[in-house]
Amino acid sequence: YSCKIRATGINLLVLCSFIYLFLDVITLAFFPPEADPYVAVIGCIVWSILSLELFLEWIIRPKDYFEQILSEKSFSPPTARNINSFHLIFESISLFLYVPEFFAFCSGATDHPIPFSLMWGSIRAVLGPTKWLSAAGRFCVGLRTLRMFGLIRHWKKMWINCAFEDENTKRNRITNLFIREDEFGMPRFSRLKFKNKIKEEAHGEEFPDQVKKVERNTTDEDQRLKKAATIGTSLMVVNSHRALFILLSIVVVLPMIQSINQVNNAAIGMTDLLQVNNVNNPNTSDCTAINLAVNSWLLGISAIHYPTVLKRNSTFVLYAQISPPRCSFENDSGVITKCVNSSYLLPCETWDKIDPPKQGPSVQYLAEELNLRVRGIREESREEKGNTTFSVKVFYNQNQTVAFMNIASFLELLSCLILVWYGLTVLRNDAGRLVLHPLQRMLKIVVRYARNPLSPSVVSKTRYKHKRSKDGDNGEDNSGSDAERDGDKELLGNYETEQLISAISKIADLLRKCWGVAGAGIISTNLARTQDGKTVVFNPTVPGKRVYALFGFVTINGFSDQLRALDRDVMILINDVAKVVHDEIYRWALGNTGECNKNLGSSFLLVFRIGDFDEVLERQARATDVVFQTEKRTTKKRNNLRQRKKSGIRHGRGTLTRNRTKRKGDIPLQLASLPGIQSFSDRALLGMLKSFAGIHRDPSLIKWKSDFRLGAGVGAYTVNIIIGMDAGWAVEGAVGSEYKIDATYLSPHVNMAARMMSATKQYGVTILLSQAVEELLSRQARSKLRHLDTVKVKGSSVSQRIFTYDARHKGVDFFLFERSPEQADLDADSYSPVIWDNDQDLRAMRQHVSDEFTKKFKEGKDLYLDGEWKKAIEVLKDADDIMITTVLEEGYMDYNPDEIDTRIFDRNNKTEEIARIRNEHGDGACKCLIAYMEKRNGVPPANWEGVKPLTSK
Repeated sequence: YSCKIRATGINLLVLCSFIYLFLDVITLAFFPPEADPYVAVIGCIVWSILSLELFLEWIIRPKDYFEQILSEKSFSPPTARNINSFHLIFESISLFLYVPEFFAFCSGATDHPIPFSLMWGSIRAVLGPTKWLSAAGRFCVGLRTLRMFGLIRHWKKMWINCAFEDENTKRNRITNLFIREDEFGMPRFSRLKFKNKIKEEAHGEEFPDQVKKVERNTTDEDQRLKKAATIGTSLMVVNSHRALFILLSIVVVLPMIQSINQVNNAAIGMTDLLQVNNVNNPNTSDCTAINLAVNSWLLGISAIHYPTVLKRNSTFVLYAQISPPRCSFENDSGVITKCVNSSYLLPCETWDKIDPPKQGPSVQYLAEELNLRVRGIREESREEKGNTTFSVKVFYNQNQTVAFMNIASFLELLSCLILVWYGLTVLRNDAGRLVLHPLQRMLKIVVRYARNPLSPSVVSKTRYKHKRSKDGDNGEDNSGSDAERDGDKELLGNYETEQLISAISKIADLLRKCWGVAGAGIISTNLARTQDGKTVVFNPTVPGKRVYALFGFVTINGFSDQLRALDRDVMILINDVAKVVHDEIYRWALGNTGECNKNLGSSFLLVFRIGDFDEVLERQARATDVVFQTEKRTTKKRNNLRQRKKSGIRHGRGTLTRNRTKRKGDIPLQLASLPGIQSFSDRALLGMLKSFAGIHRDPSLIKWKSDFRLGAGVGAYTVNIIIGMDAGWAVEGAVGSEYKIDATYLSPHVNMAARMMSATKQYGVTILLSQAVEELLSRQARSKLRHLDTVKVKGSSVSQRIFTYDARHKGVDFFLFERSPEQADLDADSYSPVIWDNDQDLRAMRQHVSDEFTKKFKEGKDLYLDGEWKKAIEVLKDADDIMITTVLEEGYMDYNPDEIDTRIFDRNNKTEEIARIRNEHGDGACKCLIAYMEKRNGVPPANWEGVKPLTSK
């Protein structure tokens, strides 16, 4: 065990507030008069410290403080740390009311209490003599509760600092004042230590500035997360204000009401009684009556005399004198407080010490002789003039009354302080347990989705554990017992919180599914917070950002006919197709980069997001650093380079300089140069091809073959898709207004993907890839592609080559290659380029393509591009015949050899059945190029450059 005491400014203020709260009360209750000068010095020091602190707190408040407290920042921790008007007013009043105490303790010779001092208030509260003076005294004593306000404020400030600042933040607040940071954001004195640490670390660690950047981002996010929970601060501030105000009302107002019938007038009554006895016994010859009256009066006074645990002089009557003296027991001076009777033994101990001068004692004399406080001695005198002047003078010791009054006041202040502290602590803990901690959990979920809206859903561990506790090991539900139902009631608060967390997770999941990748920026921007923890104003139409991605369009072929035939049931068909496409895209895309951005009726816009512009540049630079091991360069070398740049050291005939004026957006970026882009692009293409295979393998889609509305009940219809792909940049963001927005991508590359999809119908293929996609694929994937044509799409001046991956479903039994979802996931996770040669789906869908056909088509295509169209027509017709022959010989189609074997290769045979067979099993690209050239009589245009314009969309 250990005990640590830290000397901090806030701890000093708390100590001063404790002293300030109890100093004068303890002094009057327990300390002798000799301690008054020392108490005055201590009180002056403490009062000066607290006054200076209050003044500084007032002047350092922000200029816009009043605007902040009227805004939603009113209870944020940075604002709550400043002193508010509530504490400023009441603490100022408290410090002002302490001024009389300086005079009370310093000017000890004055026999009258200083007005509004604690001594004055204590005497007036008990003795009055009037009810109004008693109420004023109780009010003055009760105002000591105001001193508690500063103590509560400092304790509240300590709680805010401990709750909303970590140790590094507190330490850096002082460190940053004296220690400058270098260009890496590190203290100068720790540079050498950090440099040595970097040398000892293993290869592959990031730069110090990168490490520092990550640490700073994490710390800033944690701080924003803490600062965002201002409800804790607001509860603390509001509850403390209410508690202090209620406490002040109870301590000040209720005692004033009690003063109506509780005034101690014993001294006044005893003095009046002595004067009555003095006046009613004027006979100087008979002293019996006056003697009995005085003895009875002294006997009553002696009953008030009693010892206390404070071991002080508790004699109530210090000195009593009647005039005129007329009996022997009065002596010549008329003093009756003489020890002439053993009944007054205890008062005699005090009376014997008094030897006043002939003119009589004074308050100062009695205080010095008996070691009492001057202001605690009260003089009461009565005088009645006539033929003979009758008078009495009595000095009463009220110091004991003041001591008891302040002991009660001390216990009252201490109890109130403990109750307020304990009450606020309990309220804070309950608020944290029942409200703040669950809200912070929900806030963390919001921050998590703000940082990455595409992250998976949150699974509540609390509910899972609670559910398992209810279920036995054998899986039986034992939740029917009364004890467990009571436990459920106890967990009701947590259960409601879990419901809120589950609702937030579901909402975020719906946002992710509805808006996709492009909507991630909208979600992140509107859920994010500013540096001061404030939530940004909701703005769905946030500015877009430039991203790089592979874009794909997938559409259901022949959808118009299906819509007319199926009517409202077409939604079922679309959802069946969407399930297969989405599953395969998510499965084969690298990481979580593959998303379906939009469902456009029968079409789906698929996005394989590489990253935004800054992300891509950063990854490219990081990969370059890894390749060339730039992370091993020491800090000294970097500093040398900077110094040489500044000083302009010459190297050869030039100066070592760099041009950094070029903007990032102007830097040309080659996607093919990104590390890992080949694997990324291969997986995107595989997702498309696996979707094609899944369409013809999924049982729910196969059932549509037997739907009478589509295939007349004979299986004449098959659900099929066509695909187009392009790669490049796009602006990712929201399009619309505050009434309706859509998250989408705007780019010529998105349009190009749509053009590629539409062009598949012209070329009679399943999938078309732009040249941009082909350049990103691996060598194995490119070897399986076929260059169909070089085109220039409508609205673009750039010519590009287009490619296809030959994929057919006729004659292929994809259901034979079906794999479970788990096995398919393993295949995707274990991707390697050899999949292009070994995968059963990929081999089956292009089994109709032979090497002979590939060579013949390439020959005809090259002749076509070179402008030798007449030769190209013949060669492409031969290539078409080769594909038909391959299909027939390999048995990929059902036919009667006796009927069509000889006629199918007759190019001049124009019968409907032969034409249908040749169109179904021949090569669509060959027919497309042949038709294009024959339409122009086999003669290329005069300006033919090997580029075919695609005029239709």
